Amino acid sequence: MDPLRNPFSPGAGSRPPELAGREDIVSAANVALGRVVMGRSAQSQIFLGLRGTGKTVLLNEVLEIAERTNYVTSFIETPENKSLTEMLYPQMRQVLRKLSNLEAAKQSARSAFRVLRSFAATFKIAIGDVEIGVDPEVGTADSGNLEIDLAEIFEAVGNAAKSAGKGWALLIDEVQYLDNEELSAVIVAVHRMSQRNLPVMVFAGGLPQVAKLSGDAKSYAERLFVYPEIGALDADAAREAIQKPLRSEGVDIQAEALEVIINKTGGYPFFLQEWGHHAWNTASDSPITLEDVLKASQKALDRLDSGFFRVRLDRLTRAEIDYVKAMAALGRGPYKVNDVAQALGMEPKALGPRRASIIKKGMIYAPSYGDIDFTVPLFDDFLRRTRF
Repeated sequence: MDPLRNPFSPGAGSRPPELAGREDIVSAANVALGRVVMGRSAQSQIFLGLRGTGKTVLLNEVLEIAERTNYVTSFIETPENKSLTEMLYPQMRQVLRKLSNLEAAKQSARSAFRVLRSFAATFKIAIGDVEIGVDPEVGTADSGNLEIDLAEIFEAVGNAAKSAGKGWALLIDEVQYLDNEELSAVIVAVHRMSQRNLPVMVFAGGLPQVAKLSGDAKSYAERLFVYPEIGALDADAAREAIQKPLRSEGVDIQAEALEVIINKTGGYPFFLQEWGHHAWNTASDSPITLEDVLKASQKALDRLDSGFFRVRLDRLTRAEIDYVKAMAALGRGPYKVNDVAQALGMEPKALGPRRASIIKKGMIYAPSYGDIDFTVPLFDDFLRRTRF
């Protein structure tokens, strides 16, 4: 069929044509944003899930809702080699520039700019031309303690937003890459916003271990945030994610062909888009048949193996590859740490640094004490079918 009309979008963070199975999560975010900008309380949110479950898509959906709900917004993706202060500074500066254009917020925005200049100087961030002529606010956001200073700059931005009758929504993707000090500082800042009843909300997305990391950082984090679990779609939602886009183009799919897609993808949103994309391009006309889907499955796997999976494998050292191969050889996870060690003929303690390095790279995580599993769905299948 015509590839120009292909409705599926298997890109990183690309919004699927049908956001199936996420209605409750989107609705809860909508309500929380609406309450906070009205001056009422609501918890910030951290979306937890494996890779390919659509956390980034949901963050972008929340961003659009926030902008429709009278918020100024900031979106950052946390890399492994850049500090939180470096990423936040230009975003906060941009927020204050927008607020300073509103008459009701001019004075509070200028005050916030002074605090921001103190913050930038303290953490040695290059100051842009927007702050030229603005003196630092001595004694505010200049202690050098990130927990204290981040809370104070959040408060300054929150006050400026409140003066304008708006809110500020900060969205953080890949939040697991924040170090413990940075994560603690974000939690403290969110706590301050709640105490001051300021219209600031944080939405974040991260791997499943983030809930434990935030609890370890600050014990009260569980009361500040809700942690929606973003997993595979159930069978009905997965069918809807394939059928609705097809029907919007006047195309049908045979029932047995659809079930093969559901089974091979495990209901994970990214893989559903990948299989749907290739099924469309493989089929010559409607309906898409079982034969079309079987041919498309090989094309989907080839592309995943050479891209999505391979890129992640290439981040690992030879010893780390041996570790994850030993995991996959045991079958489906989660895996016992002791079983992996036994498969490698080593003591679990001796493998601790190797395991910790793979966890830090975001390839595996510990769902419970003594267990590990892959953060990338179907990665174990890739390791079992691929020779290195």
